[in-house]
Amino acid sequence: MTGTTIDAVLERAGTGRFQRRLLGVFGLVWTADAMQVLAVGFTAASIAATFGLTVPQALQTGTLFFLGMLIGAAVFGRLADRFGRRNILIGTVAMDAVFGLASVFAPDFQTLLLLRFLTGLAVGGTLPVDYAMMAEFLPPSRRGRWLVMLEGFWAVGTVIVALTAWAASVAGVADAWRVIFFVTALPAIVGLFLRFWIPESPLHLMRQGREPEARAVMDKMLLVNGKEPMGETPLDAMPPARSEKLLSPELRRRTLLMLSVWFLVSMSYYGIFTWMPARLATEGFGFVRGYGFLVLVALAQIPGYALAAYGVEKWGRRATLTRFLFLSAAACALFVVATTPALIATALLVMSFALLGTWGALYAFTPELYPTASRATGMGAAGAMARLGGLLAPSVLVYLFVQSTTAAIGLFAGLLVVAAFAAMSIDVETRKSALD
Repeated sequence: MTGTTIDAVLERAGTGRFQRRLLGVFGLVWTADAMQVLAVGFTAASIAATFGLTVPQALQTGTLFFLGMLIGAAVFGRLADRFGRRNILIGTVAMDAVFGLASVFAPDFQTLLLLRFLTGLAVGGTLPVDYAMMAEFLPPSRRGRWLVMLEGFWAVGTVIVALTAWAASVAGVADAWRVIFFVTALPAIVGLFLRFWIPESPLHLMRQGREPEARAVMDKMLLVNGKEPMGETPLDAMPPARSEKLLSPELRRRTLLMLSVWFLVSMSYYGIFTWMPARLATEGFGFVRGYGFLVLVALAQIPGYALAAYGVEKWGRRATLTRFLFLSAAACALFVVATTPALIATALLVMSFALLGTWGALYAFTPELYPTASRATGMGAAGAMARLGGLLAPSVLVYLFVQSTTAAIGLFAGLLVVAAFAAMSIDVETRKSALD
């Protein structure tokens, strides 16, 4: 009997109810992850007040959280390639829900540090596996747009955590950090139960030689989307899983270039949005510290994602990523020469728009650069580089910010230009290409 390929079935299934459910489930946890990451900045002052610390001491919760993310991204990505996506997804979200909720009730600062590290470990593990799995359930013709749509839930989490912090501040809540951590844990708790609905990736199953199970998953997807099931039509056999090393001759160039892009973008993003608002406030531009302006900055991310979703299918992954990187650098340059509050605010909003569009293009492009047996590992390595940038940006760049904010932002402009040229040098364009 003549068989068919997974990509052919994915194209026939299209992007219907099954993919919308996936987007909702993954998006819910992506929202939770964004809230957990950004809660670092919103909770520091309250944690310091509760435990009698300075704000820099309280920010150790962020350092431990990012360290956990770095380790989780590297470890769980490899485990997902070896043991399957589904079990790792359920395990990491369970950890996120349990340790995130336990953070609310931490009786002392040392316990809180441990719980934030464990929460970061879980969050770091969910991010690469989410994207690897989502990519493997999407038809090549629409994969990029949907991956950017998933990344767009980061903006949702940003808005929610900013509004939560704003409401706690207005209400004068004691120990506001407990309220913020409680709200950030809720989506992961709900998402944990929804994750049990998600089947194993058919590509992973085929690479493991489990064709009947892969065909059952494809039939489920077809039925949910209102299409005829495969029946007795077999899926074409695929070579056994071959976990190709990220630095093997075939993958080395794209891996090194893409990891450099992730690191440089992360350094710039966390450098800008961790230190710049507080620094500007000390220089007389206090409006940028207001929660209302932070919500506006978060909302500016949404059109950035929308343009990235259009661009990755219209212009291609590499071209879209490069254009957003140059735009991000231009926004930093605008800030350097800005002399009025209006221009500074404009530069910040354009930075937010362009940098989050950059992240959208990165998350669409990266999982397509690797074969199925190495995809989650590749995403994990990228996530680890991003967390390394997040760890280094505050500690390495703080002295430059103290000397000159404009010099620091000028440095970010240069880093983003370097990242743009690195992206241009990647040796493949993956728009509408099949996953192998």
